[in-house]
Amino acid sequence: MIRKAFLLGAGLGTRLRPLTDRLPKPLVPLFHRPLVEWAMDACAAAGIEEFAINTHHLPECWRQLGGDWEYEGGSPWTGENAVAAESARWNGLPVTLFHEPDLLETGGGIRNISAWVGDDDVLVHNGDIYASLPLDRLISAHEASENVVTLALRSEGVAKHIAIEGGQVVDIREMLGRTPGTHVFSGIYVFSPQLLDRIPPGEKISVIPAFLELAKEGRLGGVVLDDGVWFDLGDQESYLAAHRELGLTEPVHPAAEVSETALIEASVVGPGAVVGAGAALRDAVVWPGARIGEGETVEHAVVTP
Repeated sequence: MIRKAFLLGAGLGTRLRPLTDRLPKPLVPLFHRPLVEWAMDACAAAGIEEFAINTHHLPECWRQLGGDWEYEGGSPWTGENAVAAESARWNGLPVTLFHEPDLLETGGGIRNISAWVGDDDVLVHNGDIYASLPLDRLISAHEASENVVTLALRSEGVAKHIAIEGGQVVDIREMLGRTPGTHVFSGIYVFSPQLLDRIPPGEKISVIPAFLELAKEGRLGGVVLDDGVWFDLGDQESYLAAHRELGLTEPVHPAAEVSETALIEASVVGPGAVVGAGAALRDAVVWPGARIGEGETVEHAVVTP
């Protein structure tokens, strides 16, 4: 059974600026919680007991997390970039934070955590998506196969870059010249440690060249998981849409201070936020600690402290 998950958290979050000027994208709040915690919930429900996260932008924010997080400091692991990792716990589960002073991209980031991976299979989850896919089916499919990597795919979406035939990925973006894409990559996959041998050490490199090698050899699997919800929160439009459509918890946090005369429509208000008398919120997200003045109107926007 797969017990480890690697969460991709090192991206700059360029499309989500200016929100990511304040926080790394995985720590941007979604319904009052850091986005990454929803991914960790899903992984834990699938049997994951240990996490690794790569960091780059605003790494100090990870050390300042409260609630279910406990920062511990030193870690027994060091990345291949020779930067010592740091340890934390989330809901009592161990979390290792691997910092990348220079971004290593999706392939280099995986190679960097090779000591932590060891001989284990690992579930990888993108840090800027919300998903409620049946990850147990992905894990089971990988374990029942001889694939080095198994991708979680969706049938519908705007970026059908993955071509799949009989449970095997045969092309990506037609880079092998075989066939056009038929499915969307979810940003979630499982890999066996043999993948590390396909990624050169000490390089800033995408994981795609290794995936293409495996596709040529018939060892890149794909599982279609159309059950559940999948949201890419890469920009502010999708971020607002997620808060309109997901309904993950009560939209107004009990610890928010909201005037009885304020109007709130299709909006989310975080803990410690203040909404003044006569204010109006429509299709808005108010971050924890932000303030909306008396009589102020906010429409289709995100309000930060």
